[in-house]
Amino acid sequence: MRPLLTILLLAMAFPAMAAIYKYTDANGNTAYSNQPPDGVVAQPVELPPLNSVETQAPTAPPDEARTGEQPRSTYEVLELTNLPTSEALRANNGTFTVNVLIKPRLQGPHLFRLLLDDQPYGQPGNVPTLQLVNIDRGTHSLAVQVISGENVVQQSPTVTFTVQRVHKP
Repeated sequence: MRPLLTILLLAMAFPAMAAIYKYTDANGNTAYSNQPPDGVVAQPVELPPLNSVETQAPTAPPDEARTGEQPRSTYEVLELTNLPTSEALRANNGTFTVNVLIKPRLQGPHLFRLLLDDQPYGQPGNVPTLQLVNIDRGTHSLAVQVISGENVVQQSPTVTFTVQRVHKP
């Protein structure tokens, strides 16, 4: 069986170089060969043309410094939601959650990382609901980054908000 498979594979790989013949052997089994056997009626096998796909070299992204253009974003939408921007956020213990709106969905190796006042906050993760804990009262800035390892893939616009919480002396 293995020589037959090898012959078929070779015949498909080199259709211009060899023909394939189908016949019935002495035991009544259907067999294939690249040469018609002596004394046996063999039918030539017509093979359809092979499918082929031309490989294309990947296109290099434009050099930002050379073209002056920003690189194309991986995500069409990346923004923080669930944050009031015109009024104070009431969080008596300084704990609240924000949501990340992202389209298309977060891709395989990418993670979310929050930036609170331009500094990484918490551990990166892949869940679009992020919790902030014990945030001081006052005005803060918040953004979310999509990262791959230590590399920033994309960053959301920065949102400025104010936390209002009970002050305990």
